Amino acid sequence: MAADTELRELAPPAFTHAVPALLEVYAAAMRPPPAQLPGRAAVMGSHAAYPGFRSVVALNDEQPVGFAYAFHGRAGQWWHDVVTEGLRDRGRSRHVRRYLTDPLEIAEVHVHPDAQNRGIGRSLLHALCSGRPERTAVLSTRTGPSAARHLYRSCGFVEVLESFSFPGTPDQPFSIMAARLPLVGPGDRRSRDRSAWWPWTGSR
Repeated sequence: MAADTELRELAPPAFTHAVPALLEVYAAAMRPPPAQLPGRAAVMGSHAAYPGFRSVVALNDEQPVGFAYAFHGRAGQWWHDVVTEGLRDRGRSRHVRRYLTDPLEIAEVHVHPDAQNRGIGRSLLHALCSGRPERTAVLSTRTGPSAARHLYRSCGFVEVLESFSFPGTPDQPFSIMAARLPLVGPGDRRSRDRSAWWPWTGSR
C-alpha cells in the first residue's frame, strides 16, 4: 500500500454517518445507475446494525479513496439465505456446511479508480479479516476475469458457485467465493498510531 495512504476502522455509528461520502467511492468504482444509489445507501446503513460489523476506510490526505465492510453471516440474512439456497439447488450442500456455517460475509470492497493498483484493496481486505473469530470468509463478485477476482484468489478465495444470478438481476451473473480464515498473504497494515475506532464524520 502507498506510504501516503492509511487505514482506519470506523465504529458502526461513524460508518453510518460516513455512508454518503463512501458512496462517492462506490459510484466512481462501480459506475451504477444514479437511481440505484439511494437504495445502496439504505442497505449499507442497515448492515451497520448486523452482528460482528466491521468497516475499514483508506484515506489519502484525510479523504476516502477506498473502503470495505463485513459482518457475521447467519441464517435470516438475505445474502446468506439466497446463496445457501443456490448452493443446495446445484447439489453443493457440502459447501454450505464448509463455508456458510460460521462465515464473515464481506459485503463491499471498493477503491476509487484514481487510487487503484497501489495495494489498497489488498490492505483493506486483510484489515477487514484480521483477528476475526469466524472460520471462513465469503463474498460475491462479478463473473469473468477481473482485478477483483485476481485479488481474492491471491488471498486464498476459491469459487464455490459460478454464474449465479441474484433475484432481480438475472443479467448480472456473479461468482460466489469463499476462503478459510486467516487469509493468506500480507496482514493488517492499519496505521498503528490511530485508534481502532475513528469517529470520522465524513465532512470535507
